[in-house]
Amino acid sequence: MAKITHVEIKMIDLVPKVKRVDAIQSFVSQETPIVIVHDSDGAKGVGYTYTIGTGGPSVVALLEKTLAPALIGKDSERFEQIWRELLYLTHATAVGAITSLALAAIDTALWDLNCCKKGLPLWKAAGGAKDKMRLYTTEGGWLHYSTSELVENTLAAKEEGFKGSKIKVGSELIAQDRARLGAVREAVGNNFEIMTDGNQSFSLSESIRCARMLEELNIAWFEEPIKADDVSAHVELARHTSVPVAVGESMYSISQFKDYMQTGAASIIQVDVARIGGITPWLKTAHMAEAFNIAVCPHFLMELHLPLVCAVSNATWLEHIPQLDSVTKSGMQMIDGHGIPSEAPGLGIDWDWDAIKAMELVSHNVKDAA
Repeated sequence: MAKITHVEIKMIDLVPKVKRVDAIQSFVSQETPIVIVHDSDGAKGVGYTYTIGTGGPSVVALLEKTLAPALIGKDSERFEQIWRELLYLTHATAVGAITSLALAAIDTALWDLNCCKKGLPLWKAAGGAKDKMRLYTTEGGWLHYSTSELVENTLAAKEEGFKGSKIKVGSELIAQDRARLGAVREAVGNNFEIMTDGNQSFSLSESIRCARMLEELNIAWFEEPIKADDVSAHVELARHTSVPVAVGESMYSISQFKDYMQTGAASIIQVDVARIGGITPWLKTAHMAEAFNIAVCPHFLMELHLPLVCAVSNATWLEHIPQLDSVTKSGMQMIDGHGIPSEAPGLGIDWDWDAIKAMELVSHNVKDAA
């Protein structure tokens, strides 16, 4: 039995290369805690998590003071048991964003470690349902872009091979969103998907009005239209529209997703591996969605989500927002508008440790006190 001997904790800040603005925020920082778990066989696994803006030091503190010390001496192969024990260890702060984000860093590291020891890439170890996943891009659809810029960006994405683009909505007037989306639809035609994202900025009545407009333009989905904790409002919206309602990036437990699925409040699940607490609960949520005949289209973290969407049968799209280019030696492979998962053992992320060292804001090493 290989036991966990020590845990390294680092944090870097990945500042976006392009301006990102939606209906509620401007995305100017991505604080990124990284966890490296070592075991007595000499193996190691790397996991990570993120915050948009602030909160990274709080995640690091929970890792350093509570979660990492609890890992020492544990059997590194028993990641299901470890995840459950760490969840109960932090029961006073769960369910919550900080706890889920911290759990995710450890859980992804343990999956990476075990996949590497078995010589398997994550996408095969977790199921291997597909060997590629179609991509849509978000980078050209931010709310601050003018209508002409949106059209130009979306046409460029189509030319690059992307199968769809996401456009942010939530302008001062729904008519403004209608004009922006209408111009894009006219430019790209009907053989290209347009997704929309409200970033929880609409009331129920506003979302129903907006959804009627989206139906006219054959929009692929209406993402996070209303506050994520208002399940009943999403149920009502779903009754009023044929546009698929997508939720998930602001949900932090399997049970929260269960409530949406049972009530018919969403038809696309955007479970985020960092915010749900790791690969272990991500896979459970994806398989639960399959039982409800609901598609999985995860939020963000394309480098980590690529092997996961290829592991399960009900994933249909992967969001393309480059994040790790500055700290990896090779990026995600894209062929004909599809992401191709790595055959390398583990998560398939080719970390550049020299670059990470140069960007390091925090570094801790947790070992057995004995």
